[in-house]
Amino acid sequence: MKQLLRTNDIASIAFAQALLQGEGIDCFEMDVNMSILEGSIGIFPRRLMVATADYEEARTTLIDNGFSLED
Repeated sequence: MKQLLRTNDIASIAFAQALLQGEGIDCFEMDVNMSILEGSIGIFPRRLMVATADYEEARTTLIDNGFSLED
């Protein structure tokens, strides 16, 4: 799996997941429990992971929809 997106913005994570699901790309949100443990105040970013084989397509999908992704 590769990290596609890392952010403190839960709305961005939800939007990215919806976009990827619409394209048939499976994704997994990591660090959700850590966020809950810190009281959901947004100190620890959440990560959106995709399979290595889907990474390029997923990255293109998010960039085409306005996301700015790290390389």
